[in-house]
Formats: sequence, C-alpha cells, structure tokens
Amino acid sequence: MPETFWTVRWPDGTSEQLYSPSSVVGELFEPGRAYPLPEFLFRARIAMERASDRVRRVHGHPCRLALGQLAAIEAAAARFAEREDAEVACLDISR
Repeated sequence: MPETFWTVRWPDGTSEQLYSPSSVVGELFEPGRAYPLPEFLFRARIAMERASDRVRRVHGHPCRLALGQLAAIEAAAARFAEREDAEVACLDISR
C-alpha cells in the first residue's frame, strides 16, 4: 500500500497537503479538477474509509491516520458549508 500525499485548494484559496496510507485517492480524485464541496466530501469519505479498510486487511486494525485525516477534512470543509458555490480543487497526487 503506497502512502499517498495529495494537495487540495480550499474555497478560500488556501492549499493543504493531505495524507492517505493507500493510493486509493487516485481512484477518486483527478489532479487539476475542482469538486463541489458535497461531492468532495463524499469522495474523501470513500477514499479514507477504503484506505483504512485496506490497512485493516493487512494489519488487522483500521488505520487511525486515515480516519484522523478524514476528521480533519470534515472539520476544514465545515468552514465553507454555508457557501453554495464552494469547490475544492485537487491540485496534485503523489506517491
């Protein structure tokens, strides 16, 4: 399971590097594409849950780093929940 780092740009223009213990984010996000906030959150939840499940299959326990990253993503996204036009751009995915 290759660790993967991905960079997003939040609706306020700030960029943040995110972590996944698995390359699954590459299956759900495309660099250079922006996603409406609800879709971004939906995809992020799927990605982090799949990543955690992959760790569970190999190591016998869920990945707390993936679940922690999901919690951080949800907290960051909550700042923009009132903005109907909020989009999050995937800038880069690296392994």
